[in-house]
Amino acid sequence: PGEQGDAAAFARRIDPAKEPGLSPEQRRLMAQVEYAQRQRALQRRLRSRNVLLALGIGAVTFGIYGYTFYSVSQERFLDELEQEAEAARARA
Repeated sequence: PGEQGDAAAFARRIDPAKEPGLSPEQRRLMAQVEYAQRQRALQRRLRSRNVLLALGIGAVTFGIYGYTFYSVSQERFLDELEQEAEAARARA
């Protein structure tokens, strides 16, 4: 057990179209299984891309949100308006 010849014979790939002992039903079933495997691999790849895209969009959104709060907290225009209003009341 474990010889290279056994492993190579067991794991060798076959071409269903060229394999003489396969019926048309077996060829069709093999094609369906291969198609399903390709679809699962594609879904896994797309899922990881979607997660990365969602994280990127979320990071940009939170960055804009944080920057907006930071810039609004730095604005002092309301304080200046209140000082002008107090000065106008004092003059009146």
